[in-house]
Amino acid sequence: MKWFAISSLVTALALFGVVVADELSDPPAPDGLRPGGTISEIQPAPEIAGETTLQGRMERNWPEQPPVIPHNIRDYQVDARFNRCLTCHSRGEAVEAGAPMVSVSHFRGRNDQVLLAVSPDRYFCVQCHVPQTDAEPLVGNSFRTAEQVLTEMLKRQEEGQ
Repeated sequence: MKWFAISSLVTALALFGVVVADELSDPPAPDGLRPGGTISEIQPAPEIAGETTLQGRMERNWPEQPPVIPHNIRDYQVDARFNRCLTCHSRGEAVEAGAPMVSVSHFRGRNDQVLLAVSPDRYFCVQCHVPQTDAEPLVGNSFRTAEQVLTEMLKRQEEGQ
């Protein structure tokens, strides 16, 4: 009788475990930047942002911000052997191409020595520079430029006097 009770209890627990595991096998996905669905369900990716309609250089939001790239760079080769960006932005080609030359800061090595070519530390442009797009922000943003912060500070000081 004792054996029957133990085997019945083990069977009941196993069935309960199967039911619970079946319910948890496909939990809802965490609501992040692409909410909805479950872990195993594949959601369609959002459309890739198009090129911006703005032309020319964009205003920088803070000092030393790397400028954004005002043109499409799809299919540009940038690897250890070749950097397509430098065909227009290098010292020798910038004037003829009508492109801004790579900043002089890119010609300094790790120990601040001046180099003849772009430093290997700065060779892969897209580690700092990104193309301009017409993408909507993925999350809310309350960023203010340094100029905006200083203007607000001056207004508060004037009001306090």
